[in-house]
Amino acid sequence: MIATIGLAIGIVFLAELGDKSQLMALTFALRYRWWVVLGGITAATASVHVLSVAIGHFLGAALPTTAIAWVAAVTFLAVGVWTLRELAGDDGAEPAPPRFATAAPFFVVLSAFLLAELGDRTMFATAALATDNNWAAVWLGSTIGMVAADALAIGAGILLGKHLPERAIGFGSGLLFLFIGALTAVNTAVPALGLGAAIGIAAAAPAAAGAALWWLHSRREIRETPVTSTDTSDIEGRRVGGQP
Repeated sequence: MIATIGLAIGIVFLAELGDKSQLMALTFALRYRWWVVLGGITAATASVHVLSVAIGHFLGAALPTTAIAWVAAVTFLAVGVWTLRELAGDDGAEPAPPRFATAAPFFVVLSAFLLAELGDRTMFATAALATDNNWAAVWLGSTIGMVAADALAIGAGILLGKHLPERAIGFGSGLLFLFIGALTAVNTAVPALGLGAAIGIAAAAPAAAGAALWWLHSRREIRETPVTSTDTSDIEGRRVGGQP
């Protein structure tokens, strides 16, 4: 059993390095306290992996992964758009947290990771491991492996959050959610597409959003720039006094 736990930890940890779940963990760590993010990830991971080992060990069934992936993609895109919309509409002061961030943070993280991990490659890996190994050991090891990988991303988010203003964190979070949603949609629509190509296509969404925000900000600055006028009364006064 110990060997199975170690095997599951190693496989899942390596599979999660560079995966979208780490990017999500970093994004949430910019918005919420680290223990809330870690708790939500742990609960979501434990729940999803219970389902995956049950599928692999007991049922041998499959989930409607395509439908779940589309729901996850739409959810992430909606959160990204909502975040950027509320931040872009303020008057330049430090923005209040967007509405999704004022909800119970634990449940926000939990639901997001549940959607993201259902049908993810990690779920298939744990299901495959559970077919030939002790299901409890696979569940425990896979949960530990994923939480450990995402904890690295949370640490990166904490470090970034200490050196970035609230506005930058808000815009960065919105753009990252757009990228995650677009990447999920691209991988779902064209599963045979390579990772590099999928990332390149998905990056168009936050790039377009960033360009639109920059344009809106530029127009606002132009409108708010005061028009300087020449004080003619002073000039006329100097002319009356004989000065040129």
